[in-house]
Amino acid sequence: MSFDDDEIRRLYAYPSSDRPWVRSNFVATLDGAAHDAGGHSGPLGGDADTHVFHVLRSLADVVVVGAGTARAEGYGPSSVPIAVVSRSLDVPEPLVVPGQIVITTADAPADALARLRETVDVIALGEGEIDWPAVLDQLGSRGLRRILCEGGPTLHGDLVGLDLVDEVCLTIAPVLAAGDAPRIAHGPHAVDRAMTLGHAVELDGVLFTRWVRERT
Repeated sequence: MSFDDDEIRRLYAYPSSDRPWVRSNFVATLDGAAHDAGGHSGPLGGDADTHVFHVLRSLADVVVVGAGTARAEGYGPSSVPIAVVSRSLDVPEPLVVPGQIVITTADAPADALARLRETVDVIALGEGEIDWPAVLDQLGSRGLRRILCEGGPTLHGDLVGLDLVDEVCLTIAPVLAAGDAPRIAHGPHAVDRAMTLGHAVELDGVLFTRWVRERT
């Protein structure tokens, strides 16, 4: 089948929703590794996955990403706001620019919070742990309802653990990795979140899947 921009937008269109909708986007190997031997996820899916990655960003209102992933993957400012998650406020310098967002806890270091607020929009909610339902409400109040989480696995695991992930866009690369790479989500407690297959499209040996959380 064709997999041009119009088809990608059709397949990955956000549903109409009066609340924030959390989509996550990951690539993994056949044996579940979330990055390659060099510690990067970007190259795993090849050019087709990179193209889908950019189209998915264009459909979102905001990209949510952990500071570690943003640093490892070389994130910079984007036409879509980047919301960097960091409890320690160790935010990559390229993302400390107007138009970007930092998500942290209310008890994060006060001096660092004040400095960041001079430049970026800061959402600081929760004591010790980020209060994600309240954060999503805050994003929604800013008109940022189409949320795209790009990881890493710890951030994704937090959202899965709280049952806040509405859909997962998973690219499966035709690669076996072994090693000790993490899965796309991990956390302190195992959960079971049943998902329904939205689509599965093969292109150049790479499998593009979309999974949706059915809610009553």
